[in-house]
Amino acid sequence: MTGPAGVRCLLMRGGTSKGAYFLAEDLPAEPAARDDLLLRIMGSPDPRQIDGLGGAHPLTSKVAVVSPSGAPEADVDYLFLQVGLETAEVSDRQNCGNLLAGVGPFAVERGLVPPGRDETAVRIRMVNTGDLATATFPTPGGRVAYTGDAEISGVPGTAAAVVVDFPPGNGPLLPTGHVRDTVSGTEVTCVDNGMPTVLVPAESLKVTGDEDPADLEANEELALRLRDIRLAAGELMGLGDVSATTVPKLTLLAPPRHGGAVTTRTFIPVRCHTSIGVLGAASVAAGLRIEGSVGAGLAAPPADGDRLRIEHPTGFTDIDSSLTTGPDGLPRARRTAVVRTARKIFDGTVFPRPAATPLPARSSGGQG
Repeated sequence: MTGPAGVRCLLMRGGTSKGAYFLAEDLPAEPAARDDLLLRIMGSPDPRQIDGLGGAHPLTSKVAVVSPSGAPEADVDYLFLQVGLETAEVSDRQNCGNLLAGVGPFAVERGLVPPGRDETAVRIRMVNTGDLATATFPTPGGRVAYTGDAEISGVPGTAAAVVVDFPPGNGPLLPTGHVRDTVSGTEVTCVDNGMPTVLVPAESLKVTGDEDPADLEANEELALRLRDIRLAAGELMGLGDVSATTVPKLTLLAPPRHGGAVTTRTFIPVRCHTSIGVLGAASVAAGLRIEGSVGAGLAAPPADGDRLRIEHPTGFTDIDSSLTTGPDGLPRARRTAVVRTARKIFDGTVFPRPAATPLPARSSGGQG
């Protein structure tokens, strides 16, 4: 008996995440069939994802589905899918700004967008939310260049810069309509500048905000507090019951330790991010700019310029962020941009686990 048919796939690091990139035409059109295939490709459900492409962590269990866009303001559509590790779940309820960094290069690699002589700008519609972004990257001689001198924290070495600009979204920057809300007994600021995010002063949860992510994950009292805050904030932000989703993100804020604007620890939703997501960082940066927010008193933004350095467990992310005032008198994003990198790891055919093969019983397994 022959195995299942292979699927064309490009594995790419985008920012501080890694994912499998597919053309929409190479996957089933029906969402349930598509998701079943992706679970088998990524090796889920299994905490090690030993039988697939997944890297046994939320940051490496991601999928980008790209297609030509029918929208006049975009060249390609990008659907982000988060593939569960221990659950047979594929979620489209959020964007991923890290994999976004690889969408432009992928679009050129697959012939969806013709390359420029020296650089290429690809207009991207993020299908999950309808938001737009433009990724600009070098294409000397009409070929995507992945080698360069741009460095981002959380990724070894250097690579070609991918500059991602985000135009202001149509939704409110403050989804609750308030600069501060009291949620589960804790003062927070709820922001959505591309990623629904709840900003929480670390000291209000009896932590410093500078702890190692593993130590924070092991703090059971903190986990319970974060869960209560996230569920209540989700309702306030108009997201409904978020118990089965990864949004909103929760970001703990503390004074900067290394010359940046603020120290952060972000949860997705119970795992502590080893860095910070691009869109999450964009929401944090905008939140720090809002007068009276929970981060305004503890952050140290620069006196001049739009650039904010967001510190995280493995370094920093630089975000250009500026605000304006909307007709309702509330703050709105004016400009958000970030420099990321991406790298093609392999381009070829992936063979999914057969649909008829039962999943093995869970056990401790061997090493090696």
